[in-house]
Amino acid sequence: MRILSGIQSSGKLHLGNYLGAMKQHIELQAENECFFFIANFHALTTVQDAKVLRDNTLDVAIDYLALGLDPHKANLFRQSDVPEVTELAWILSTVTGKGLLERAHSYKDKVDKGIEPSMGLFTYPLLMAADILIYRSDLVPVGKDQVQHIEMTRDMAGYFNNKFGREVLKLPAVKLNDALIVPGIDGQKMSKSYGNAINLFDPPKETRKRIMSIRTDSTPVEAPKNPDTCNVFAIYKLMATPEEVAALRKKYLAGGMGYGEAKSLLADVVERVLGPARERREKLVANASYVEDVLVAAGKRARSVANSVMADVRDACGIVVSKQ
Repeated sequence: MRILSGIQSSGKLHLGNYLGAMKQHIELQAENECFFFIANFHALTTVQDAKVLRDNTLDVAIDYLALGLDPHKANLFRQSDVPEVTELAWILSTVTGKGLLERAHSYKDKVDKGIEPSMGLFTYPLLMAADILIYRSDLVPVGKDQVQHIEMTRDMAGYFNNKFGREVLKLPAVKLNDALIVPGIDGQKMSKSYGNAINLFDPPKETRKRIMSIRTDSTPVEAPKNPDTCNVFAIYKLMATPEEVAALRKKYLAGGMGYGEAKSLLADVVERVLGPARERREKLVANASYVEDVLVAAGKRARSVANSVMADVRDACGIVVSKQ
């Protein structure tokens, strides 16, 4: 089974990135053919400083490797190492109606939050679809909030195949992950854009401080509390063992526990999970040439697949490219 997913290099990665995507990616590498790309083209919609983008791209690669991605089992590469993806995005734009893009939830959400829309942000789904279709991906692991993008990708593939009378582009399927939406410290979806994230590899004291600032309600210490409406518990149940989750749920329902105690327990679990990865990360930072070698090798493998698909795409629509 060929798995495809990407993650933006638009800033420090956070718990939402890990629980919503990266954790599942690492689990999938054992039994699937995985292509995981660092979406530096996509990141240009928010990051327009060359040094920052280069540094962020390297940081994402280091984070993945520190968390357990095995370059012998999965392909981790830069989106920009497969430039054919932008060619496919343009070709898809010629068969995709403007109305489809206007219905994108992510675009409308960002506009509603006052983020000034660029054409890159508006056409984001076209590039995302190209990322998926150029590898003939079978499955795309996403959270519930990203399902629409996969549906749009399937629509675009169908538009192309119907327009040119060939089944060139494979329609991918969605693989929903357990962490549908990971809340940030303000209760909204955790996001770099919203400033509500708990970063993966900040110093432990800073991470604990962020966790202690998670928004909770004003239920008194002595009163029972509803774990299913609590942002702290929502993150805890994604990181702790089943036994720990059951024990904390019992404390919520019994009363007599303040939210501060729950936050402290969450901070302990986060450090237990991420502490060893932080140590591995420090070693990788000191060996940047190894990280670059991983990216280059995987990029070559990914581009080989992409070139094969693009040959079929060009033939179907009549694009001629001279042999160099």
